[in-house]
Amino acid sequence: MADTPLRSRKSYGKADKDGFIHRSWIKATGLPDHAFDGRPVIGIANTWSELVTCQVGLRDLAEYVKRGIWEAGGVPIEFPAMSLPETQMRPTAMLFRNLLAMEVEESIRANPIDGVVLLGGCDKTTPGLLMGAASVDLPAIFVSSGPMLNGKFQGRDLGSGTDVWRFSEAVRAGEISLETFMAAESGMSRSAGVCNTMGTASTMASLTEALGIALPMNAALPAVDSRRKVLAHMSGRRIVELVRDDVRPSQIMTRAAFENAILMHAAVGGSTNAVVHLLALAGRLGVPLTLDDFDALAREVPLLVNLMPSGRYLMEDFCYAGGAPAVARELGELYRREALTVSGQTQGEIADAAEVWNREVIGTRAEPFGASSGLWVLRGNLCPRGAILKPSAASPNLLVHRGRAVVFESIEDYHARIDDPDLEVDEASILVLKGCGPKGYPGMPEVGNMGLPPRLLARGVTDMIRISDARMSGTAYGTVILHVAPEAEDGGVLALVRSGDEIAFDGPARRLELLVDESELDRRRAAWEAGRPPSPHSRGWYRLYVERVQQADLGADLDFLVGGSGATVERESH
Repeated sequence: MADTPLRSRKSYGKADKDGFIHRSWIKATGLPDHAFDGRPVIGIANTWSELVTCQVGLRDLAEYVKRGIWEAGGVPIEFPAMSLPETQMRPTAMLFRNLLAMEVEESIRANPIDGVVLLGGCDKTTPGLLMGAASVDLPAIFVSSGPMLNGKFQGRDLGSGTDVWRFSEAVRAGEISLETFMAAESGMSRSAGVCNTMGTASTMASLTEALGIALPMNAALPAVDSRRKVLAHMSGRRIVELVRDDVRPSQIMTRAAFENAILMHAAVGGSTNAVVHLLALAGRLGVPLTLDDFDALAREVPLLVNLMPSGRYLMEDFCYAGGAPAVARELGELYRREALTVSGQTQGEIADAAEVWNREVIGTRAEPFGASSGLWVLRGNLCPRGAILKPSAASPNLLVHRGRAVVFESIEDYHARIDDPDLEVDEASILVLKGCGPKGYPGMPEVGNMGLPPRLLARGVTDMIRISDARMSGTAYGTVILHVAPEAEDGGVLALVRSGDEIAFDGPARRLELLVDESELDRRRAAWEAGRPPSPHSRGWYRLYVERVQQADLGADLDFLVGGSGATVERESH
C-alpha cells in the first residue's frame, strides 16, 4: 500500500491558528480528536432530493457508505450537490448538467478532503458528478441509486417512459381510453430508483461499470434491494484504499475505458444521451474521443440485452440475469480486458467471474437479440458536424428513405400544429424540428421523439423519420435522428429547412442530405441572419450557458470547463 501524503493534513494536521480553526469548527459536527490523527477524509457528494424519485433513497444509502469508510479507517463527511430531476426541471435538466459539474468540481477542490464518493442516479447527475470529479482528479468512486422495481398494470410489466410514449400514442390514435392511460400512472413507478428501462439513467449506471469507476453490479441492483446497501458499504471501504494507494480517475477512465463504455453501450442498447455525456467526460480528462468513435468501435457489437426500449424486459430482470458483468463476459475479446477498475480488478477478471443466469434477457454474440446496435453517426450537408440515430430502436423500412419535410420552427410550433387535421403530411413525410439544441432551447431537451400526427396514427402509421437538434429520452424509440450539429440556433443548415424540401436519408451509408441547391441555401441564410431576434437570455446561468456551451458533437460542455483544475489550492482561508 502506498504511503501517499494526505491532502486533508494541510488543513487538519497543523498545530497553529489555521489548524485550530479548521479542526474546531468541524468538531462541532461531533467528530472526536482521533478523527484528525492522519485518517483519510472522504467527501460524499450526495444529490439526494425529494424532488426526484431516482435519488430519494440516497439519504439512506449515504449511511452505508459512511459505515464502509469508518470501517476502513477513514472519516466520512457528506455534502450536498445539486439534484437534477429529469421529470421535474424546466426547461430541461440538461441545461443544468454543467452547473452541477462546476459545483462538484469546486466543492471537491475547495474543501479539505482526500477522496470522494459520488452518489447519483437520475440521467444528468451521473455525468455531472463524474465530470466535476474528473476535473479535480482526486480518488473517486461512483455509487448509483439503482433502478426502481418493475412497473405493474393489468397483469403486465410496465417500463418507465417507454410505456408512457406507447400509451400516449395509443390514446391519440383512439386505441385506449384516457381513463386507462391515467390509471397506469401509479403502477409505473412503484418504488424509489431510476427508470426501470435501459433509459439514460440505467445506461449511464452501466457505463460507470464499463468505465471502471464503480463496483460490479452498480447498475442493476434495484434501489430497494439490500445488496445495494452492501455495495454502498463496500464502495465506502474501497474509496479509503484508493486514497491510500493514490488511484485517481485519470488512471481508471483511460481511452481503453471509454472504448469499453462504447462497447457496453451498444451491447445493452443504451440511450443516445450517453454520447454527449461520454464526449464531455472525455474532454475533462483529456482522453481523445470523437463522435465517429461511437460508430466505428461498435459496428461489430450486436444487441445482447433484451430490455426496453429495444427489447422486452426491465432492469430488475437484468439484475437477476447477471447485470453488466455478464454482458462484459459475453463481449469476450472485444472488451478491453486489461483496463483497470476501482475494485482493484481488471475488467477481464470481473468478466471471468460473471455468469449469465437468464438467456431470455442476456444473449450471446452467436445468438443475439438484434443486429449491430451501436449508434449510427450521420454526415451530410444537413449535419456537417454529425447527427446520430439508434438503429435498434428504429423501423427497418425507414433506414433508407426520401421524403418531403414538414417543418416546425420550435417545440411550441409543433404542439400548436401537429394535431391539425389539415396539416399537410403523409406517412412518407419527414418531421423536422428546429430550435431545440444546446443554445436554442436552451439546454437541448428530450423532445426529438415527436409524437406523430393523430390522423396518421388512426391509419395505423406507427413510425416516421424525425429530425432535430434535440435529444430524446433513453426510454424512447422510433426512427429519430438527433443531435444535428451545428444546431439551428448556431447557424446550422437545419435553420434553413423549409416545409416541402426533399430530404434523403441513407442509414447504412451514414448520409443525411437536404436536397436544396447551395445558391438557394445562401439566399435563405442571408434572410435568416437578417431576421434573427436578439437573445432573450440576458442574465444568470442561462446567459453564461448560451454564450459558452459547445455543440453536441463536443459533448455540450462549456468551453472553459474542458480539461481540469487539479486539486491544489495554495492560499489559506484565514
